[in-house]
Amino acid sequence: MARGVGIKGRRQFLAASVALGGAAVAQAEAGAAKPSAMAFAKRAQDQQHQVLAGLDAAGLQAELQAGRLSAEALTRHYLKRIEQIDAHGPQLRSVIELNPEALAQARVLDAERRAGKLRGPLHGLPVLVKDNIASADRMATTAGSLGLAGLHARHDAHLIARLRDAGAVLLGKTNLSEWANIRSTRSVSGWSSRGGLTRNPHQLNRNCSGSSSGSGAAAAAGLCALAVGTETDGSIVSPASICGVVGLKPTVGQLSRHGVIPIAAAQDTAGPMTRHVRDAALLMQALAGADPNDAATLAAPRQIDWLAGLKPDALRGARLGIVRASQPPQPQVNALFERALAVLKAQGAELIDGLEIPSQAKYAETELTVLLHELRAGLADYLREFQPDAPFKTLDELVAWNRAHAAEVMPWFDQELFEQALALPQDGAAYREALANNQRYSREEGLDALFAQHRLDAVVAPTGNLAWLTDKLLGDHFTAGGFTTPFAVAGYPHLTVPMGAVAGLPAGLSFGGLAWQDAKLLGFGYAYEQASRARVEPKFQPGL
Repeated sequence: MARGVGIKGRRQFLAASVALGGAAVAQAEAGAAKPSAMAFAKRAQDQQHQVLAGLDAAGLQAELQAGRLSAEALTRHYLKRIEQIDAHGPQLRSVIELNPEALAQARVLDAERRAGKLRGPLHGLPVLVKDNIASADRMATTAGSLGLAGLHARHDAHLIARLRDAGAVLLGKTNLSEWANIRSTRSVSGWSSRGGLTRNPHQLNRNCSGSSSGSGAAAAAGLCALAVGTETDGSIVSPASICGVVGLKPTVGQLSRHGVIPIAAAQDTAGPMTRHVRDAALLMQALAGADPNDAATLAAPRQIDWLAGLKPDALRGARLGIVRASQPPQPQVNALFERALAVLKAQGAELIDGLEIPSQAKYAETELTVLLHELRAGLADYLREFQPDAPFKTLDELVAWNRAHAAEVMPWFDQELFEQALALPQDGAAYREALANNQRYSREEGLDALFAQHRLDAVVAPTGNLAWLTDKLLGDHFTAGGFTTPFAVAGYPHLTVPMGAVAGLPAGLSFGGLAWQDAKLLGFGYAYEQASRARVEPKFQPGL
C-alpha cells in the first residue's frame, strides 16, 4: 500500500479489496471463464492478498471484530490463494488436503461473533496443521503415507481440540517429510508418497527442509493466518529458517503430544510456524495446556501469559551467549549473523562471545538409539487408539506394507531407519542407558552447566544452512553446521526468527534457552524482529 495512507484509508481499502476479491472470484467461479474475467479475478485476489499479508493475527482479529472482514471471507481468500499458488502457479504442494468443512466452520464462527460470543484468541482465524496431527473430521491423518490415505482419526489430538476451543478455522493439513523423516537415512526432505514434494516458495528448485516443510512453506507464502508444525530434532526450526518464517520448538511438555503420530516421546513436540513472533505467541496462548494423557504437560508452569513479554526493549540487559561452532560454512550466512549480533547489541543485550555447548559429542549416537526404541512402541500405541483401521498395526507390519508397495512409497529412498528400529534389542537396557546418557550430557553437563557458568539468559547462533537444491536420487545434501540437536535432545526451547536472505534464500537467527523459558525467548525474538525487520517475502523464483 502506498505510504501515507491513514488508518481510516487502510480500513476502507481493506473492506473494498475483500469485497472486490470475493466478487471477482465468485464471477470467475460462476462461469465467467473469459480470459479477461479470469485475469480480473486474479488481479483482485492478488490485491486482496497484499492487504491481508500486511496484517498479523492481531490485525486480522481487529478487522474481524470491527466487521470489515468476516471469517468466511478470510477463509475463502486463503482457499483461493492455495488454489492459485499451491495447486497451480508455482505449485508449492505445501497443503496435502483441504478441510471440506472449513467454510461451514467459518460461518458458524461469524454467527457466534455477531451474537457476542468469542471462543478464544483465534476466533475466526484459519489455521493449517501438519498431517501427522490427528483430527476427527473429514480430513485424513496420514504422516504423508499412502498407507493411511483416506483413513480418519477416531479422536482429535489434544492440540486440535484446543484450536477448536480457541475459535480457529481448521483450513487443512500440510505436507511433510513422510513419517516425519524417520524412515530413511537418505531421505528427501519435504517429500511424501501421498503429497509429493513441497517446493521452496523463495526458489522453487530448492528444498524446504523438513519435516514440517509444508507448514513452513505455507506460512511463508501467506496461505493461512497461522500454521502448526512438529519437531523431534530440527523439524520446526530448520524449515522455518529456510522458508523465512518464525518457528518455535517449545519445551517438551508445553504442548500435549497426545494424538500426534510419534517418533519419540523424549523429544517430540508440536509448535507454531508463523510470519510474526507475536503470532507464534498467540498460537502458544491457545495450544499450551495440561493434558492428563501426556504426563510431560503436568510439569509445565501454568497460567503463562505468552504475549506479556513481547516488548521492544525485551533485549535490554539480556546476557546472550554466542555459539560460533554452530555456524554453517557459508560466509554470507555468517555475515548476516554478524549483522544480527550488532542489532542485538544495539538493543541493549550483553553478548558473551566464544562459547561452545559442552558434551555434544557424547550423545551424537545415542540420540538415534532413543528415537528408534521409542518409535516402535509409540507408533503402535498411536495406531491402536487413533487409527485402528490402518492396514498395519505395528512398525513391523508397516515395514512389510512398504515393501509390498515399494513402487509407490519408496521410489526414491528406502526405510533403513525403520529396519534399524526393528533390529534393536528389546530388553530395554540399551534404551535406558542411552536415554540417561542423553539427558545427562545435554542437560546437566551441557546446557544447564553452560548457562550457569556464564549467567546466560539465552544463546544465539545461525539456525542452519541455506536451502539446498533438491535431488530425489541423492537425497538431502546440506552442509555442516546447525543449532538444533542440543535443544532437541534436552527437550529445551528453541526459537528461530528471520535474519535476512542471501541471493533470495532466507536464513534464521536462533535463540536457545533452558526448560520452560519459551516465553522469554519469544520476547527476545520479538525485540530483534521489530528492530531488524529482516523477513523477506517469497518471490516464487524458478531458482539459480
